[in-house]
Amino acid sequence: MLVGGILLLVAAAMFGEFRGFHARDVSAGAWLALLYLIVAGSIVAFTAYVWLIHHESPTKVGTYAYVNPVIAVVLGYFLAGEGLGARTVLGTFLVLVSVVVITTTPKLRKGKESLTKEAGLSA
Repeated sequence: MLVGGILLLVAAAMFGEFRGFHARDVSAGAWLALLYLIVAGSIVAFTAYVWLIHHESPTKVGTYAYVNPVIAVVLGYFLAGEGLGARTVLGTFLVLVSVVVITTTPKLRKGKESLTKEAGLSA
């Protein structure tokens, strides 16, 4: 992630994205938000993801990608006063139902024992 960030900075500089940018014009709140995203959104979240992938099934761990936008919408509503339309509420509901289905459906295992039972053979 660090190398990717550095490469993106280099590419941005090459394409002139920093023309007219002055760090002093950025508010303290924006710098704190960036720091929060770097620490909580990248370092802590990625570390937790890697740990979780070793302790839980990849299918369940992958549901974070669906839950994160839902959390962002809810936080935006409660903390920033953003509006919620009917489509957003319906989409949020469908995402949450899908995650519940994914995480509660029992895993189907076809091991040696179940295959011999299906074939009518005894072990």
